[in-house]
Amino acid sequence: MTIQAKICGITTPDTARAVAQAGASHIGFNFFPKSPRYLEISDAADLALMVPSGLTRVGVFVNPDDDFLSQAIAALSLDMVQLHGSESVDRVRDVQTQFGLPVIKAMPVAQRSDVTASVAYDGVADCVLFDAKAPKDDDAMPGGMGRPFDWTLLRDLPLKGPWALSGGLSPDNVAEAIRATGCTFVDVSSGVETQPGVKSAAKIAAFMDAIKDTAS
Repeated sequence: MTIQAKICGITTPDTARAVAQAGASHIGFNFFPKSPRYLEISDAADLALMVPSGLTRVGVFVNPDDDFLSQAIAALSLDMVQLHGSESVDRVRDVQTQFGLPVIKAMPVAQRSDVTASVAYDGVADCVLFDAKAPKDDDAMPGGMGRPFDWTLLRDLPLKGPWALSGGLSPDNVAEAIRATGCTFVDVSSGVETQPGVKSAAKIAAFMDAIKDTAS
């Protein structure tokens, strides 16, 4: 079984290289201004130059407008767009049509009804990403909070299309998460950091090693 992995919120050349060396399939650049992993488009474009071919470049956005999306996609030559806000099904379709790129739609999960709500995006988004729901706080991050949700909520998942798992994953629990959910695509950000926004090459390598052990 092949497990894909996205290391998200890359901010430095060293960690961009670490993602490639560790064997991740996707690398994520965060364009949400409130996040400690936020990058200006120009800085992210410089990092993207270091990404080797074959590593999928994903831009992570929260309710972006078309102009901002257009600038980021062009500057980084993005391969995918991840929408991590309150984007509707129609908005997902609109982004796909306008920019001709596959879209990951993040779904915040705290209870079974949150999982059920993802059905609306099934067959529309190219991938549905289940992440832990943020607390009800105006300053809360929509992701990268380092908290897992109850993985049993994904039992008998009512989706036919591709999906991915995020939320509090780390080198210590990613193997358990894969076994518990059967997911074949995992996404990590804070779980491979030494502090918010500071990635660890050693943790990135350990995360990927844990995945490889599970897949073997």
